Amino acid sequence: MSSASLPQRRLGRTGLRLTVLGFGAAGIGNLYRAIDDETALSAVDAALDLGVRYFDTAPHYGFGLSEKRLGRALSRRDGEVLVSTKVGRVLDPVPAYADLSRPRQGFISPEPVESVFDYSYDGVQRSLEESLRRLGRDRIELLLVHDLGVDTHGAEHTQRFAQFVDGGYRAMREWRDAGLVGAIGMGVNETAVCTQALAHADFDCFLLAGRYTLLEQHALEHFLPLCAARGVSLIIGGPFNSGILASGVRDSPRIAPPPYNYAPAPPAMIERVRRIETLCDEYGVSLPAAALQFPLAHPQVATVIPGAADAAQVRQAAAWLQMPIPFAFWQALREHGLLHPEAPLPIHHGLTA
Repeated sequence: MSSASLPQRRLGRTGLRLTVLGFGAAGIGNLYRAIDDETALSAVDAALDLGVRYFDTAPHYGFGLSEKRLGRALSRRDGEVLVSTKVGRVLDPVPAYADLSRPRQGFISPEPVESVFDYSYDGVQRSLEESLRRLGRDRIELLLVHDLGVDTHGAEHTQRFAQFVDGGYRAMREWRDAGLVGAIGMGVNETAVCTQALAHADFDCFLLAGRYTLLEQHALEHFLPLCAARGVSLIIGGPFNSGILASGVRDSPRIAPPPYNYAPAPPAMIERVRRIETLCDEYGVSLPAAALQFPLAHPQVATVIPGAADAAQVRQAAAWLQMPIPFAFWQALREHGLLHPEAPLPIHHGLTA
């Protein structure tokens, strides 16, 4: 697969275009496990070789490590790419006695800093300026505010949201108006805060992780129609719902439950995936291929960005995206009540055009 064979889609009302397969860079920030620099750089190289031109990172990913590695990898290669990073956290020094070899906030990073929530005007300005330095770029094509919402902040959400609307959003809008940022949006794990945000601010897109997938389509009922009415695009993160749609559940009775939404999958979700796998077997379909291709059928979805920590994972994702899937499979999922009745169904036999 080359860049010529990897489709691109327009991002909402902007002039930006994203390849339908993007690169989620949390893995090269040592998410859950440490990898060396060469492994991380080879993952980015593999994505570029396959035609991927959209890369998403954040200061939180390895506490700056992901941005540094991504910036270094991209600097070694020619060609235009679109990079998104995030604000809403700043990186502050950790105590001198901190053990950097142990997992911190899900990352195993040698960086002597940690991420702290800050949605203020000054915090967002500082975050972006530091990201530009780590990435080695003078402009960011897409800037996202990171992890607002009740699921993340609980009782503090109201305060955090007000801080952002009154401060951080103003900074993002100023950067966009000045042309130093191409587009602005949110990178979150829930739809409620996106709906709330659209009532207060103007966004170009949302990076929605895990909430419009082969397992979850509640966003079709209110949020996606609102996006369509406002001309707002979606970037789909977490297409495997933390892993259950990549691994499947065939071995779950013998080993620990597979992960779903960053926790062990509950029995009802395991059974739902088992039913999907049964239809996959009947139609000769790969479960992770279906998980990657399904969200792209919706007209508001611009791209899907599975995470990758090495070149093999990148190549596997690209292969899944290209696998032919008969339309009858999607129809069978709907007939068995495994897809929302209003969910658009993929019509291509693999995304090859």
